[in-house]
Amino acid sequence: MFNKEHNPEIGVAEDLAEGLSVVTAPNASPMTFTGTQSYILGDSEVAIIDPGPNDPAHFAALKKAVAGRRISHVFVTHSHVDHSPLAKDFEAPVLAFGPSGAGMSDVMLALKDHEGGEGIDTDFAPDQMLADGDIVKGDGWSLEAVHTPGHMSNHLCFAFEGGLLSGDHVMAWSTTLVSPPDGDLTQFMASLRKLQARDDARYFPGHGPVLEDPQAMLAYQISHRLDREAQILSALPGKIPALTAAIYKNLDSRLLPMAARNVFSHLVDLCHRGKVHCHGPLRFDGHFELAG
Repeated sequence: MFNKEHNPEIGVAEDLAEGLSVVTAPNASPMTFTGTQSYILGDSEVAIIDPGPNDPAHFAALKKAVAGRRISHVFVTHSHVDHSPLAKDFEAPVLAFGPSGAGMSDVMLALKDHEGGEGIDTDFAPDQMLADGDIVKGDGWSLEAVHTPGHMSNHLCFAFEGGLLSGDHVMAWSTTLVSPPDGDLTQFMASLRKLQARDDARYFPGHGPVLEDPQAMLAYQISHRLDREAQILSALPGKIPALTAAIYKNLDSRLLPMAARNVFSHLVDLCHRGKVHCHGPLRFDGHFELAG
């Protein structure tokens, strides 16, 4: 199902589709795969989508890639530190759903002062906020904002004539991390089903190769999450570290902390749906058991 065949030339623009190129940042890691991908849309006047981490070399690579062309807009899918910090360094308006925390559900707001917050660009502040369905037009291009909360509450995908710029919501190389409170599994599942109702032919994600069969991946991701839910319900009662070790038996140990956050996201969702009970306040260190 997953495509891990991706070997981009870091810092060099690669043409992907008519009027669309990508520059990969030098921040490869187990979580970012080959690096964050910054997209350039347009010809003589361009938009940059996800300018990337605060890295002078990546900034220089983007400036080189657009040399001689005007940057009219900077779009940000979500405000993780590998996607949004460079947005403020370009002389163009920054467009996004909102700052970090925008769109957060009441359930996650209750956790906000107690849990998570990994890798958040807390200083991110767009010049223009986009709502679901908003359309922005430039010179020879048009983008539709598609609000897809889940990985982060302010996550947007952007639809254009050639497909969907899917950020970190759906990728070809891996499933997506959902870590409360900025990540919300209830929202994430709804967003997956929302994309199932669309007909975008190809996805251009924030990391890794182009996704050529998005409907198959959407179906897989929904099935995968439902299977994970069943595993968690079968493993209860317990605390998250023990549940994670029991479920993710062959996972790279470097990824276990993130897997534990994924387990927590499921448990928050299950508690909200009345299927699981947490002794005391709903927290990562709580003891969870089947409800009833």
